[in-house]
Amino acid sequence: MMVPEAAKVGFEIELKGVRKRFENSRQDAVHNLNLQVHSGEFLVLLGESGCGKTTTLKMINRLLEPSSGEIRISGKDILAEDPVLLRRRIGYVVQAIGLFPHMTVAENVGIVPSLLGWEKDRIRDRVHELLELVSLPPQEFGNRAPNELSGGQQQRVGVARALAAKPTIMLMDEPFGALDPLTRNSLQEEFRQLQKQLELTVVMVTHDMLEAVLLADRIAVMREGSLVEIGEPANLLRNPREEYTATLLSSPKEQVEHLTQMIHREMDDE
Repeated sequence: MMVPEAAKVGFEIELKGVRKRFENSRQDAVHNLNLQVHSGEFLVLLGESGCGKTTTLKMINRLLEPSSGEIRISGKDILAEDPVLLRRRIGYVVQAIGLFPHMTVAENVGIVPSLLGWEKDRIRDRVHELLELVSLPPQEFGNRAPNELSGGQQQRVGVARALAAKPTIMLMDEPFGALDPLTRNSLQEEFRQLQKQLELTVVMVTHDMLEAVLLADRIAVMREGSLVEIGEPANLLRNPREEYTATLLSSPKEQVEHLTQMIHREMDDE
């Protein structure tokens, strides 16, 4: 496995024997999950709807409390921390972006630093820095309302807002799923470059097999609340240990093989 340079400090996120059962349910939504995420790694939780991947994500920042087991961030048990303060230092991006409609773009991006008590000049500088980083120049976009932006621009604001308090961890739940294919592909590539630049530890949920293969350092395949297997995309495509993984990844594998054949044919024609 190609471990990111930042991963040398060890695991940023650890889940040990984590279980989640919702009230009035007869079975676990997540069952005995053991998972480690390296510092600076891009990990994708992949699986069909209802497999427990979003529940897992929400337990990491305590939007949901585990029924049992242990979750540690940078070696510290998250249950020993104030959940509100924990969430403010972990970036969180979802498909339904949830920008505040009565606030400008700049105000939306600066909301978490404001809640943390940052000085106004520091907030302004951070907002300007982030809008430049996500290709939304503050002079042009800072004073706009969210409804004046395209879907892709709104998602960029969502990413900037998640980065505002300088988190080392970013949790993402189907962040690009509602976008048109061209915008989605562009944002995927831009965010991957941003993640490497900032050495962010990212855990992303998706059911899009191709997205997982293109973005992840490692893919954790989940089924019915359990971890099926985990590995680098290339290894899972070439040599999956489980039949479920092979079936799940058959579509992107076929797309990659088809694209490779097309490239070879074009090269032969030349």
